[in-house]
Amino acid sequence: MNQATESTRQPPHRGAALAAARAVAGCQDYPAGALYVVATPIGNLADITLRALHVLDMADALACEDTRHTSQLLRAYGIEKPAHALIAVHQHNEAGAAQTVIERLQTGQRVAYVSDAGTPAVSDPGARLVAAVQAAHLRALPVPGASSVTALLSVAGAVDPVGGGGFVFAGFLPQQASARNALVQTLRHEPRAALLLEAPHRIVACASALAPLGARAITLGRELTKQFEQIVTLPCADLPAWLQAQTGRQRGEFALLLHPQTAAAPHAASNAQTGRVLRLLLAELPLKQAVKLTAEITGAARNALYQQALQIKPPRE
Repeated sequence: MNQATESTRQPPHRGAALAAARAVAGCQDYPAGALYVVATPIGNLADITLRALHVLDMADALACEDTRHTSQLLRAYGIEKPAHALIAVHQHNEAGAAQTVIERLQTGQRVAYVSDAGTPAVSDPGARLVAAVQAAHLRALPVPGASSVTALLSVAGAVDPVGGGGFVFAGFLPQQASARNALVQTLRHEPRAALLLEAPHRIVACASALAPLGARAITLGRELTKQFEQIVTLPCADLPAWLQAQTGRQRGEFALLLHPQTAAAPHAASNAQTGRVLRLLLAELPLKQAVKLTAEITGAARNALYQQALQIKPPRE
């Protein structure tokens, strides 16, 4: 996921970190003529692994989603590479640039691939490069590390391995509204948790598309591992209002986990319909009047509706 690394803050004792990486990871075997797919931090520079540092340091060449970004990352850890050792491999040239990487591998070079942040070839470029390398009968080796996907899963409390539910990775929703809404309708009937990613300029549209899922819970992770990290769990119906409540909530990169379907699906559907009526009336009427009419229309408890209305439309200070 393309998250900007906090490169302005260099980790302390970077020389010591690189020395530790060489001491701990240097004794392992690193085959020549192999592509190393290296995960890098999604925000916090301290989230680099010692093996990743060692591989980046020892690699003959680095294939990068953005060579300028990677150069800054290397400097933060005290790793020096000449300009000719950096190869641009991004979504617009990946198929062609893969051949350049393959030619280097065939001469016995070790090449590391890094995206701008996180684990390559998941939502960032890299999959086509790896496929081309494997098609050429060369090795692609993982160097795992930071990932917004696993980071959010670990704190959402929504995937129970005992229950065997698991999760699906949906990635970014389509840009076109009709395709986006169609995918959300597919997720409506998906019983497992679903992991989504979204960029700041599309998060409002994403929230609007998810709102019809009503009372189904969703955990949103914003700016994960960074200074202003924010994690919140709420009903899908409330997500647009939560984003609009403070403009800062729409900034940064997002990971979202749609929680699994629950056994109380019929009740949840009823709650979703009640929430929809309440939101429509709040858009046109004062809070108390909207609550009163919603209670009369749906039969829901007025006190509970009043508390829900306060979350959707907080009183002005």
